Order: sequence, then C-alpha cells, then structure tokens
Amino acid sequence: MTTWHEHAIFWHVYPLGLVGAEPVLDPAAPVRHRLPRLVGWLDHAVELGASALLLGPVFTSYSHGYDTVDHFTIDPRLGDRADFDALVAAAHERGLKVVLDGVFNHVGSRHPAFLRALDGGPDHPEAGLFRLAWPEGAAAGTRPEYATFEGHEGLVALDHDAPAVAELVEEVMRYWLRAGADGWRLDAAYAVPPSFWAKVLPAVRAEFPEAYVVGEVIHGDYPGFVAASGVDAVTQYELWKAIWSSLNDRNLYELDHALGRHNALLETFAPMTFVGNHDVTRIASRLGDRRHLPHALAVLLTVGGTPSVYAGDELGLEGVKEDRVGGDDAVRPAFPDRPDQLAGDPEVLRLHRELISLRRRHPWLHRARTAPLELSNELLAYEVTAAGERLVVVLNLGDDEAEVDARAGTVLAGRADLAEGHARVPAHGWAVLG
Repeated sequence: MTTWHEHAIFWHVYPLGLVGAEPVLDPAAPVRHRLPRLVGWLDHAVELGASALLLGPVFTSYSHGYDTVDHFTIDPRLGDRADFDALVAAAHERGLKVVLDGVFNHVGSRHPAFLRALDGGPDHPEAGLFRLAWPEGAAAGTRPEYATFEGHEGLVALDHDAPAVAELVEEVMRYWLRAGADGWRLDAAYAVPPSFWAKVLPAVRAEFPEAYVVGEVIHGDYPGFVAASGVDAVTQYELWKAIWSSLNDRNLYELDHALGRHNALLETFAPMTFVGNHDVTRIASRLGDRRHLPHALAVLLTVGGTPSVYAGDELGLEGVKEDRVGGDDAVRPAFPDRPDQLAGDPEVLRLHRELISLRRRHPWLHRARTAPLELSNELLAYEVTAAGERLVVVLNLGDDEAEVDARAGTVLAGRADLAEGHARVPAHGWAVLG
C-alpha cells in the first residue's frame, strides 16, 4: 500500500521565529493569536511545490519551544487550540499534510510535573517520570540532582524506562493526531533508547497507521536505529554535511562517497533529506561560492529520500548559527504576514520551484539509487535509477566547461548542450538530463 509520505516534499517552519514570538513566555500575558499569520504563507508553500508542512514546536514552552511545560496546549505566544485547528484545516484544504515536532526526550525545568516532583520528594507519584537522585538521608526540601539533555539545566531528561513516560508520550502523540496532525518529528530521538520508541509507536500506529514518524538522528547507525525503534525514517545529516562540504572544498569524491552510503540506507528506509533546517547555518551562508547553490539543490531533489526545504531557504535567505545564547536567532527570523512582503532572491525561488516540479513529475525518485558516471575533484556525473526509470545529474565546480558521456537526450533542468549522447556543461554549471 502506498502511503502519503512516500511522495511528500516538506516545507519546514519554525513557528515561534516566523511569527516573531517573544523569546520568553510571560504566563500573565494575554494569548497572542499569531498562528493565523502562518496561514498566510500556505499558498506560498503550495506554489513552491510542497505537499506537507513540517512544524517546529507549537506546544507551551518557556522559551525556544524545546523546553516544553505543557504538551496538551498551544503556546500562548502562538495562539490557542482554535488557532491550531484553523491552521490544520487550512493546510488540509490546500492538500498539505501537517507533521508536528514532538519533544519527548526532555521537558523544561519549569514543567509543573517536575516542580511537583521536586517539592514532593522521592515518594511523589511524578518523581518517577524523571531521573532524580536525592542525597541519602537528605532533609525535607533538599533538591535532587537530575539528568539533563546535553548538560542544559533548563532541559530535564525524562526516564524512558518508566512505564508512565511511555504512557504520557503515547497519549500526547495520539491526542494531536486525533486533532488532525498527520505525523511526528521526534526531537533528539538519538538521545532516547530505540526500545522506548518500539514500545510507544505500535499503540500509536494501531490507531493511526498512516502517521509519518521521523526521528532526529545526527550520527551513528541509521538503519539500526530505524529497525530497533520502528520509526519510518531519520534525518540524513551525513548527506547534508557532504553536500555543502564537498562543494566548498571542491572535493566531489566526498559527495560520491556519501551517495554510496545513502544508497545503502535506501535498501531499508527513505531518509529525510535536507540542506537546511532550524538548527544549522542556512545553505546560502554555508556555501563559500554562491554559484554552487543550484548544485546543492539539484542533489537534494534528485536523490532518494523525503526532501525537506527550510522556510526561507527557497528565497535565498542567509543566516549563520552561532554557539552561544541566542545563537539560533539568525536562522529563525520573523517573517512578514505575506510572502510578497519579504524581499528574497527570485532566481533562487524559481530554481526551487523548477527542481521541486521535476521531483514531483518523477515520484520514483523517492527510493532511487545513484551511480557515478564520471568523477573528479570538480566534476561529478551520476545516474539515478529506479523502476526502469533513469535521470542523469551533472555537477561542474570547475572554471572550465566540462563534457561527460551522459547517454541522455533531454535537458530537464539547468544548462547543457547535448550532442550524440554527450553533455557539455558550462563552468560552475549543472544539469539534470533525461
């Protein structure tokens, strides 16, 4: 049976940034109904060619969305449940699926259950949700040590061995799927034992068999994680790094190596592929030579997997992530109410639309494999095949025109001169051939 996500192309949004929400929640402040501003961008996503919306955190949190304090309410800096329902309805009316960001490795240190556990001591019913360590013989009121996410005191790790945590996550996932969501991105899935997801997901899938579940995994054994956890896919950070790094270093051997490893992943699952997201420097800023931005997009939209475009990348926005407090702000900016109010690069937008359109005309690319035809430091020609179909992609990073034996007869995107099966691609040029 074919599922919707086999042919999905995501437009990825960080809502708190896009709507210009305050950096810190004021519980006494009135609800700000900002989610309707995102509705004003849905037609842009459709015109881009996207078929699904990947939403960053929308649940009540203290600051950046990943320090949740209530999984069952919409962050009042964004709006309320009625605003969420209207957003989902508007997306569905346009044929866009909606996938939510689930932060289930940890909660914010201001989460009411955590505060009650601290006050109630080791025998409090909610203490078992967390990994708390009280000093032996501690006096009443003594605060315990607690496990955190990567050393951040404001992010309190849940105890994934506790049945109550599994019950909570199952409840949250099903609650919002019943509200109209179509799937989940599992934040920091790599920090959670795969066996936890294997316990949680069967109950979720029993009620919502078509829900798409993708885990955020950065390093390690991607296929092993998928097999052990039961998720549909993981984020393909290895290919992300190889794309921009190989272009910057003019070392396409690195990209060819990564594509070989990518082929192996496709034997068991289709990874979520991307060249930008809310956690990394934007691709327009990452590349040392902006002439090679089309090359990055050509790879993203011709190789197997489920592509995701981070909102603003399609407009050529720049932004550098920095390792400091507030270091994500540049890659999570506020957007105006409407796309025509945001000055972007029309050529980059045209390029995205062209390549996404090509992708949608060739849905077999979802599980296609690549094979190199020609390879040098500054030239890579690879063929993409599946189900008897074939495309050829040529990437030229050199200062001179390149000629390859492409055995193709049509230029589908980019620029190339074809003659007798050979393709000549201009300096710093690229082409997709059929």
